[in-house]
Amino acid sequence: MKLLRRKEGPSLDSRLAALLEAASLAEGRLGEELVSSACAVAERAGARRTLSIDHTVAALAGATGSGKSSLYNALAGEDLAAVGVVRPTTSTAQAALWDGEGSGPLLDWLDIPQRHSATPVPDLSGLILLDLPDHDSIQLSHRLEVDRLVELVDLLVWVVDPQKYADAALHERYLRPLGAHRDVMLVVLNQTDRLPEHAVDRCLGDLRRLLDEDGLTGVPALAVSARTGAGLAELRALLADRVAHRNSWSTRLAADITTAATHLAGQVTDGGAASRAVEGGARRTAGMDRALTEALYEAAGVPLVVEAVAKGHRHRAVVATGWPVTRWIRKLRPDPLRRLRIGTTASADRRPGGAPNGPAGRSPRAEIVGRTSVPAASAVQKAKVETAIRDVGEAAAAGLSGLWAAAVRQAARSRSQELADTVDRAVATTSVRATRRPRWWRVVNGLQWLVFAAMLAGALWLGVLFAMDYLRLPQPPLPTLGAVPWPTVLLLGGALAGVLIALLSRLAAWAGGRRRARRTARALRTAIGQVGDELVLASVRAELDRYARFTEALNLARALDRP
Repeated sequence: MKLLRRKEGPSLDSRLAALLEAASLAEGRLGEELVSSACAVAERAGARRTLSIDHTVAALAGATGSGKSSLYNALAGEDLAAVGVVRPTTSTAQAALWDGEGSGPLLDWLDIPQRHSATPVPDLSGLILLDLPDHDSIQLSHRLEVDRLVELVDLLVWVVDPQKYADAALHERYLRPLGAHRDVMLVVLNQTDRLPEHAVDRCLGDLRRLLDEDGLTGVPALAVSARTGAGLAELRALLADRVAHRNSWSTRLAADITTAATHLAGQVTDGGAASRAVEGGARRTAGMDRALTEALYEAAGVPLVVEAVAKGHRHRAVVATGWPVTRWIRKLRPDPLRRLRIGTTASADRRPGGAPNGPAGRSPRAEIVGRTSVPAASAVQKAKVETAIRDVGEAAAAGLSGLWAAAVRQAARSRSQELADTVDRAVATTSVRATRRPRWWRVVNGLQWLVFAAMLAGALWLGVLFAMDYLRLPQPPLPTLGAVPWPTVLLLGGALAGVLIALLSRLAAWAGGRRRARRTARALRTAIGQVGDELVLASVRAELDRYARFTEALNLARALDRP
């Protein structure tokens, strides 16, 4: 035979910690009053846990004339509270103690200065019975005292009379809002000696109906008479049972936590719907990444930068590999990337002669100072970026409740002011790689100078021959290549070879510029996507994660199974 073990719920400590976490996560997202109320519940619960758990604090609460003080005296076995026809009689709460040893700090926390030792009853050992002021007193201080202690005591005993048991103030202000506290509540119909026997049952039945409508099904409702003693034995037995279990304090705290968590949960999407909303928001946010990147890509002037990369590559290629006789003319033209203040390298990072430091193929380190000179985004481009950010927020917030949805939308815009500068830095830093000098430029540059030297040697040789002929000096034997003298071959061959190499290098530079532009475009798109992810999507994901942790903490505080 298999033994079925009952599944235990979360402990009171874990629920209390969960409520505190939920309240902390809800700050700035939900109403300040709700969050403060949840924090106050957690604070009260934390304080009560440190005080005597061997004592159960029960409070007699009721309206003016319900006979609370008479019932208090009857249960205590002596006249501790004044009873009279003048209303209200009770102005401050007082306590009757059955074996009150060790209850001092608890009563200090409750702020109950009037304390009396009741007639000893073994079954009630550990009970602290409070007689509260009237909850409908004309004195504001009395009503505030009732409200304060109703939030603190372990067990609530509501005392009603046949005339006012259906009072709307009692049901709407106290009983109905305390629906989660049914396990720490008793309702006593007092003064039944004023009714015929058959009317007592009818009155008690009507009271039971009202309690059920208030959500207090199962709350014990007793008919008693403090004057005649009818029903007091049953009331003492119920109090003795609650005292014996020594768990009313924890049951009360659990109900408080449930109520506070339920109030918080009422402002957000509940249960599995919250989990689905977060997951759906994360998926939709990921889907909006491309649209955001495209909007930032255009606003950052990347197409202009990519075009400048291709032109700049061809410009630098001509300077590095062009015919030495004419390449200086190209130097007079500005570098398209330098015109945009992109690709400026620190002088300390270069060797004499313009060769970059470090192994071949390594990108020179850029000294990025200030913004680039890329034209600012147009009004249309800015509007597209703002629309993309708004779409990200709306997509992520879909399915969330209004207050937290607004927080998610705000998270999407929270760092939008940083986008322009951060994207500009990303463009400048990423585009620096486009200034890297290919290895073949150095080889071709050396070859150009070699053929230029040959051309120069031929020119000098011919110059010497012309001078000797002009001076009528005997000419030395002149070597030839076929029928053409070698000086002429060197001069014309060097010139033609230099021009041909320059043309071929320009063709290679054109193709290389296109390849480099495509690579730069891909790199810029990736870099800008990372900026969008960091400044927009990351904030949204963080807010969705905060919401997910909030709902998980709420479910734990409410002792619900996780969705």
